[in-house]
Amino acid sequence: MNEELEKEIPRILGTYTSGKKGPLLFISGGIHGNEPSGVKALLKVFKELEQAKPEIKGTIVGVSGNKVALNQNKRYIDEDLNRAWTEENIQNHKTETHEQKEMWEIIEVLEQYPEADFTKRYFLDCHTTSAASAPYISVQVKNDNDAWAHRFPTYIIRGFSDLVYGCIDHYLTRIGVTGFVFEAGQHTAKESVENHEGMIWLALKEACDLDLEEIPSYPKCVTRFSEKNAPNQKTFEIRHRHGLADEDSFKMQPGYENFQKIEKGELLAIQNDEEIESDWNARIFMPLYQAQGNDGFFVVEEAETDY
Repeated sequence: MNEELEKEIPRILGTYTSGKKGPLLFISGGIHGNEPSGVKALLKVFKELEQAKPEIKGTIVGVSGNKVALNQNKRYIDEDLNRAWTEENIQNHKTETHEQKEMWEIIEVLEQYPEADFTKRYFLDCHTTSAASAPYISVQVKNDNDAWAHRFPTYIIRGFSDLVYGCIDHYLTRIGVTGFVFEAGQHTAKESVENHEGMIWLALKEACDLDLEEIPSYPKCVTRFSEKNAPNQKTFEIRHRHGLADEDSFKMQPGYENFQKIEKGELLAIQNDEEIESDWNARIFMPLYQAQGNDGFFVVEEAETDY
């Protein structure tokens, strides 16, 4: 079990409002059960909000993702919750797996905050990575997601949800909520909680007009992320996904970190006793260093941006 989390993790980790008209900021943490730092950061933020009572426009809501998997420190129970948000599962209201049932509980929370009650709805989905990584945003380039993501100070990856279908951000974008995924660093790194906390505060500032000066721990809670841990903003696009079947044996070569440069012909991994070499002079992204998962690695390249 994740010892720093409560034995029974609530679905709603917190809500806060000053009663002023404004947007909804809907934040999820722990969609993967072995990624608890988003939940920890949300609990810290809501505790500080309740103590400081700052004025904001609109409402912030924080929800936990895969509650049972979080308590077991497992990525998932039956299937990856971050692949369950498909149009088929939603349209047919599927509840066949543990993750599908948890998905519907999260949707039921969001439905308590309908679009008509807010000037706009934003989302932030908090994740971490199995390999060491600089913090980064993963954004689906639809609606105004990309422009919104470029208001935050870190690396930005475009197109992940276009390659890996069924993610929560894909669903939220589909129903018109603006936002992105934030990957804060490696699963167990203490900096990951710092980065999630910093991003949440910045999202409150940008979405809900929070004056960060009203927060007693500011600027420490933000600068640890935005000045100490986050790289200068660059935009990348995914060029290749190396997918895996459930029966594949796969072992990444040791030592790769997110955004590390790779060269054509470089040995990247061993799959089913065969060598997998790079076909690109580019950068590696999300190399797989955990038992569960169907994405061996991605290849990304720096992209042009208008922002």
